[in-house]
Amino acid sequence: MPTYTGASVFLQTLARGGVKYAFVNWGSDHPAFLEDLERQRQTNKHPDGDTEPSIVICPNEMVGLSAAQGYASVTGKPAAVIVHVDVGTQALAGAVHNVDRARAPVLIYAGASAHSADGELMGSRNEFVMWLQDVPDQPAIVRQYMRYTGQINSAKNVDKMVMRALQIAQSEPRGPVYLWARREVTEEVVEESLMNRSPQISKWPIVLPCALPPAAVATISSALLSAQFPLIITGHLSRNSPSAIDPLLELSELLSIPLFAHCPSTTNIPYSHPHFAGLSFGYDPFVLLKRADVVLIIDCDIPFIEVKGNKPPDTARVFVIDGGDVLRTTMNYWHVDAEIMARSDGALALSQLVSEVKRLDAERVQSGKLGILGGDVVKVRGQDVKDWHNALIKKLDDAESTLPALSSQAFSAPNVLGTLRKTLMAQDLHRDTLVFNEGISNYVEVFNHLRPDAPVSYPGGGMAMLAPGAGALGWALGNAIGACIGERDVRKQGGRGYKCVVAVMGDGCYLFGVPGSAYWIARRYETPFLTIILNNGGWKSPKVAMLGVYPNGLGSSVHGDRLTVGFGPSVPDYSQIAVAASSGWVYGRKVERRDELEEAIREAVRVVVEEKRTDSTPPAMIVDPIIYHNAASGHASRLLLNEFEYLPPALLVQPAEAIGGSEIASDIPRDCI
Repeated sequence: MPTYTGASVFLQTLARGGVKYAFVNWGSDHPAFLEDLERQRQTNKHPDGDTEPSIVICPNEMVGLSAAQGYASVTGKPAAVIVHVDVGTQALAGAVHNVDRARAPVLIYAGASAHSADGELMGSRNEFVMWLQDVPDQPAIVRQYMRYTGQINSAKNVDKMVMRALQIAQSEPRGPVYLWARREVTEEVVEESLMNRSPQISKWPIVLPCALPPAAVATISSALLSAQFPLIITGHLSRNSPSAIDPLLELSELLSIPLFAHCPSTTNIPYSHPHFAGLSFGYDPFVLLKRADVVLIIDCDIPFIEVKGNKPPDTARVFVIDGGDVLRTTMNYWHVDAEIMARSDGALALSQLVSEVKRLDAERVQSGKLGILGGDVVKVRGQDVKDWHNALIKKLDDAESTLPALSSQAFSAPNVLGTLRKTLMAQDLHRDTLVFNEGISNYVEVFNHLRPDAPVSYPGGGMAMLAPGAGALGWALGNAIGACIGERDVRKQGGRGYKCVVAVMGDGCYLFGVPGSAYWIARRYETPFLTIILNNGGWKSPKVAMLGVYPNGLGSSVHGDRLTVGFGPSVPDYSQIAVAASSGWVYGRKVERRDELEEAIREAVRVVVEEKRTDSTPPAMIVDPIIYHNAASGHASRLLLNEFEYLPPALLVQPAEAIGGSEIASDIPRDCI
């Protein structure tokens, strides 16, 4: 008869609880796990030698946790990550911050050094490192980022501890959970009856989403209905519920409300919709906010940045709705001057507001007053919003068609991204593409020039985009891997999935993403995705931060390398890092000339989409745009994309000029375009 242990119960409960994949980095605390996985293979005789859950080997823990996040983002299902004691917990690194801020339902498990040393129990210490890795408070490493941390003290209740963790991870505010156990617990032999004990999944339900209180519905609806210039701001409305976009657009269309994305982490508003009024990460004047008399902030961590002069007028009525943590209790300081702060599911709240607005307007008509819906105020406002939108799109089109004058072969980030979007459209792939945007200083450009038009996993399809929604770099590569695994499962289950997964990042983020580990995993599990590196030769964001405080300081005119934010004069060949890590499976290419760009991106898309089913072909393409110009000395030198010190004064980023047309459209801030 097979031997079952605490690890057997743990793995089985994960599978029964809906966890299909465990992203793992094994260590000396996992002998029982390895033994049970082999027991499964021999007992179940799966043709592929698969186990429950399926194991994804991750040579780097941060990449593994990022991959688990990507899988959860695409499927909406939890994923597990298994790491090694305190050191593996530490090696999860910035990905812990990312899954916390993005509210990703991930269960992290780490073993811990055995507490017995004389052979009293199965699993007692038998290696020197077990003394060194025995720390006073292992879960303290991650506790402040977790929704729950729990120690499993006995194999006899492993199943209940796992189910509790999964229940919390998937309930709002969703997020990561952390379980840990001494080695003796997972090595403890259990009776077969414990394996046969069902955890009764139906008895561990996820907490149901809540709706707005009736009084809040009435107040907000009345304010929107009577507003002269209402505004809706969102950042992650569709992250948990893709269908939330439907009542959002319905409410906007009823009242001609402009829709604005501020510091978004996903597609919440289609770029093609005439009420899409722009996107910002807070670097420029928020013109629409200053005009609004009613502001609805829904699922948005950072609706505006006040030190930039961006805040609603003092007379504006402001309402804040969030599905999980409306007061952002995990941030030391967060505040919005508001009339109502409400915890409510975004889709439910918007549906309630739609119904109430219609009811209130019908009530006006019945009482003999003029209806507001379809009236002159709404029509005029609607035309203004459309004019603003059209001017914004024209500005984006112009940026994509304008080539830098530095040299005959120079090109810009809008040129690269616009070419990618047009290539995807020409091949009828844009509605089946998922983009991971880790552009950082190019966040806005990646959104604006790829122009996503649907939330992730939206039933009707459409280009979807995810951004970290957090602050730890190195997010995109691992997330793309997990997303490829997830979308493959979605298609197997009859869903739409994605034909093309794209990761866009800067060179700094690429190195933070541990490409040596990431592309090994991609090769091992055949996860084809297109990687585009917008190479600006270093870290632009620290310099932008410095200029924000010292715009005319000593460092404002200093070369990036001298300022210690540049990677020059010699930088890695990023494409070949990926090629080497995948043993030649990745096809890498550096693009240095304008006349190469269109062909290179077209070939990259073809390789990812058409050849991904062939084991021996390289499906991941790295386009590494390096821009050159003729320096005064006559030799070629590296130009940093959007880096101030490398650009002639005439090419410094300037505030947008007046565009003409409606009053709204004359004031588009540059980081909205």
